[in-house]
Amino acid sequence: MSRSSRPISDSYSQTTHVVLPNDTNVMGNLFGGRLLQWLDISCAISAHRHCKRVVVTVAVNHVGFDRPIKLGDFVTIHSHVSRAFGSSMEVWSDVFVEDQQTGEKIPCNSAIYTFVAVDNAGRPMQVPEAVPTNDEERKRYDGALRRRQLRLILSGRMKPEEATELKALFE
Repeated sequence: MSRSSRPISDSYSQTTHVVLPNDTNVMGNLFGGRLLQWLDISCAISAHRHCKRVVVTVAVNHVGFDRPIKLGDFVTIHSHVSRAFGSSMEVWSDVFVEDQQTGEKIPCNSAIYTFVAVDNAGRPMQVPEAVPTNDEERKRYDGALRRRQLRLILSGRMKPEEATELKALFE
């Protein structure tokens, strides 16, 4: 591994929260906005661990609210950089609720954020390459370029015909 690369495992972050009454809506479920806040913080920690720089959120690419999270639940968020592109990093998060009787971690949500490393003046800085070291990391790494191209097309920053990875899916 070169000096300008880091294993994805260096960026791993895990946080755990308990859902309190102030975190819930009238149905007793965790506010989506509170989960987004927790995800943003966890993802920012992963991005910082990868590049050792100040990072800013530039996109929330995907959030899946697959299962409600209830008052009193223990929520654990696992985050890691899935791929780096110049100054930006895609960060993947998985959200689990803990069964308080058995300790089993039940998957309930996922999210993909994009961060950019910046200097003291807020200008983007180069980040190290992210190197996958296991099958799950490789799968997420491989899909990151397609997700990035789709995000850039949807934001008007890339023309569809320039999206080589996306075009390859349809050939």
